[in-house]
Amino acid sequence: MFNGIVIEQHDGKQRASVQPLQDSQLPEGEVTVRVSHSTLNYKDALAITGASPVVRNFPMVPGIDLAGVVEHSNDARYQAGDAVLLNGWGVGERHWGGLAQKARLKADWLIPLPEAFSPAQAMAIGTAGYTAMLCVMALEEQGVTPGDGDILVTGAAGGVGSVAIALLARLGYRVVAMTGRAGDSDYLTQLGASEIVPRADFASAGRPLAKERWAGAVDVAGSHVLANVCASTRYGGVVTACGLAAGMDLPATVAPFILRGVRLIGIDSVMCPLARRQQAWQRLAKDLDLAALGSIGDEVGLQQSLELAPELLAGRVRGRIVVDVNR
Repeated sequence: MFNGIVIEQHDGKQRASVQPLQDSQLPEGEVTVRVSHSTLNYKDALAITGASPVVRNFPMVPGIDLAGVVEHSNDARYQAGDAVLLNGWGVGERHWGGLAQKARLKADWLIPLPEAFSPAQAMAIGTAGYTAMLCVMALEEQGVTPGDGDILVTGAAGGVGSVAIALLARLGYRVVAMTGRAGDSDYLTQLGASEIVPRADFASAGRPLAKERWAGAVDVAGSHVLANVCASTRYGGVVTACGLAAGMDLPATVAPFILRGVRLIGIDSVMCPLARRQQAWQRLAKDLDLAALGSIGDEVGLQQSLELAPELLAGRVRGRIVVDVNR
């Protein structure tokens, strides 16, 4: 027996609770992992609260991230005792995920845990930090250098934003952090932000073209925020888009793209090819200051993660939530 969060649906209503489970209930997969840590991401909070139809099959164990040790493997790439991690692949949505003490998974979804990180540190990074690294890599590959100008990070106090600021600042970029919470200014400055701008300036309909300000951007918001970020990006600048916290729509014009040559690069972390995600984790091991993880991540247990899910959706959670599934 082991414990996990289970989302059930009865009479069209979802309910999430911590329940005892048996190995025989685990889904099919080549590798069984004894999970030590998971995370609470925005998508997990949507699944747990039922605020969005993230979960397609019931019952479901949420958790798009996990780190742990292989307990049993039918795949030659992994042996019992190997430390592994997982991000995405539809886990926690279509396949039982990491917010439980055990998970059974496809071997293709796993990667070895980098030696630079403990399981808890890897989850303090999690999908959010790995997505932030994909954004930084895209900016670099599009030719954006520290000397080109400011990089804007939206949703700066969230998981993606926090890690993006820490990474970009350490790589020598001047980072401007956008946030809707003035009280987070000291936190963002400690991560490496050189300037703070209010989200309210970007949250409503703006002009097709605004004053040129950013050489690049990491956007987690979408909707009017992303439209205004594109409108205020410098000639030839690059905007990476990886989230929809403000909405899935994009009420923009083509003006920034055809008059300033702005490039909008989509970032997907869920189905990202294995080689690319391994590259991202190798870069995280090299370029992320581990000291920053102490301020970015808070650790809770399974029951506490249920309680925090609505707080995360309401924007009242800062940084990353690491879940010790054995607490």
